[in-house]
Amino acid sequence: MDDEEAVREAAGEVLRHVGYNASFARDGAEAVFLYRKARESGAPFDAVIVDLTVPGGMGGKEAVQQIAAIDPRVKAVVSSGYANDPVMADYRRHGFSAVITKPYSTREMGKVLRDLLGNGA
Repeated sequence: MDDEEAVREAAGEVLRHVGYNASFARDGAEAVFLYRKARESGAPFDAVIVDLTVPGGMGGKEAVQQIAAIDPRVKAVVSSGYANDPVMADYRRHGFSAVITKPYSTREMGKVLRDLLGNGA
């Protein structure tokens, strides 16, 4: 989930490169909707990657709180260019399983997801 189309497209390329399929949301509300829909369809997401800050919309922290109400075992990665944000520094306290700072490399994203999901994609 990211409000910037270019970031969503780049993330999609990175995720495909490391062997994952992805769905994309522009803001937290759409991310919550897509997560619920995937879960109800019997094809739940393995993880979510959310941008911390979405100007004028629901950001990652609130989205993950709502997703955790649907699925307390959600594996959520917080992503932001603001490395000094308190949520990034103490991500687990805010309901996230992992953190990645933008801009990130294909290798960094692959490692975060492998560590989080316990597989090689």
